Amino acid sequence: MSSEQPAPDRRPLVAILSGAGISTDSGIPDYRGPQGLWRRDPEAEKLVTYGFYMADPEIRRRSWRMRRDAPTLRARPNAAHEAVVRLERSGTPVRVITQNVDGLHQLAGLPERKVLELHGTARAVVCTGCRARTEMTEALARVAAGDPDPACESCGGILKSATVMFGESLDPVVLGEAVAVARACEVFIAVGTSLTVQPAASLAGVAADHGARLIIVNAEPTPYDQRADEVIREPIGTALPTLLQRFGG
Repeated sequence: MSSEQPAPDRRPLVAILSGAGISTDSGIPDYRGPQGLWRRDPEAEKLVTYGFYMADPEIRRRSWRMRRDAPTLRARPNAAHEAVVRLERSGTPVRVITQNVDGLHQLAGLPERKVLELHGTARAVVCTGCRARTEMTEALARVAAGDPDPACESCGGILKSATVMFGESLDPVVLGEAVAVARACEVFIAVGTSLTVQPAASLAGVAADHGARLIIVNAEPTPYDQRADEVIREPIGTALPTLLQRFGG
């Protein structure tokens, strides 16, 4: 009888870079796609541009109305988010790097520690003065009660969503962790992202440079398609669950 032990079931580290396209089935619009908000209404970018937001009270009032009316906090995870959770629960090492601010990966059941939110979260509010952080629902309740531009209750400073606005830099710690994941992973899946927004898009190249299998799931061509091992154009809600089954999900 052999005394050799069976080899452990070693599964590859799968990194998933998710963009707006993964959340469109949840009712959250794609801002940069062919029918995206930024293309239909370029003026809307001012509402999420730091300089305009800080300088103009009317921009802030419009921005708060946009947050109030946006579907983000009402949205629920869809089949693609749930497929990622199944993969993680199967025992496959998974890390999600997301350009989204909707929190749907966590709401679907993915542990917080396995999600890197490059652009922050729309589910929280931060004071630009004292940096106090509170829930977005609390601020929106004040807007609903008649305060069109709620100020920080601690110091009176200007409040903003805890997202990275145009004109702001990404958190270097979060970005550094994302780069480390891209370097270490064996499979890198870019899903629902145009791969045009830097530095997030460059993570696909980092992963490929370090030997990862690069898979792109997106309806439109991306600048990294030529570097990809596989490009999938099918709808994300069906394509991603099918793809992740290969890796244990």
